Amino acid sequence: MPEFAGENLNRLMAAEGLSIHQVSEKTGLDERTIRGILGGTNKPHAKSLHHLAEGLGVKVDEFFIDPSQLLYRRFDRLTNPMVEEVLQNDPELFDGWLESDFDELHSRMGAGGALTREGTLAAVSAMNRRRELHEKLDLILESGQAELIGGMIDLAYGRIVVE
Repeated sequence: MPEFAGENLNRLMAAEGLSIHQVSEKTGLDERTIRGILGGTNKPHAKSLHHLAEGLGVKVDEFFIDPSQLLYRRFDRLTNPMVEEVLQNDPELFDGWLESDFDELHSRMGAGGALTREGTLAAVSAMNRRRELHEKLDLILESGQAELIGGMIDLAYGRIVVE
């Protein structure tokens, strides 16, 4: 069970001004189930968490976040307002992004402080390129080329560690 599900559900409900009845209507979950999650007496199943996330318009990982980490997230978002501007102007750059990707981007700093538009675009580009490489690597590791790529990685890793 996500240990913070109840706290995070409460936080999400408060942010939207939702009652238990409204959450029940949005998610299709029984009010008793929602009360149990809020009170910590009900261990939510993965299916329930997916219903909650879908009904509340959030990603499932919202229920796994330690609420104390949200202070850092909020600070980082306030520190880097340019990220939101780039997100509004160029939403296609963020296709497939998870909340953790946004956390990483917001936590970055430019040379003199907050990220500029150019710095944000460069960071997004680098993060997207890294994601593409990871996806390709995952595919290669599932293929007959796994041994070859494994040897190349070991060789490259050895060069970095030695230096």
